[in-house]
Amino acid sequence: MPEIRFEVQWPDGTHEVCYSPSLIVKDYFIPAQSYRLEEFVERSRTALKIASDRVQAKYGMPCSLALRQLQQIEQQAAHYQQTEQPDLQVRVIRFLE
Repeated sequence: MPEIRFEVQWPDGTHEVCYSPSLIVKDYFIPAQSYRLEEFVERSRTALKIASDRVQAKYGMPCSLALRQLQQIEQQAAHYQQTEQPDLQVRVIRFLE
């Protein structure tokens, strides 16, 4: 199962490299495109859960790395949501294959 990493830029300008055990994230994100924070989290949740389910179907257990990555994305997003700034954006910079 091919894994992939994708680089994102959070609303404060910091960059993070995220992990997925599946290329499914390519179906949910476009490089160099920005997403509203809530939309980015929802797309991440969907893609990483599908990726984890694929690992479970193949190996008999969910992917702990994908679930941990999702948890990290959700925690980071919650931090920005507390600032109550309008129109927070997350930019997907690129895929790292």
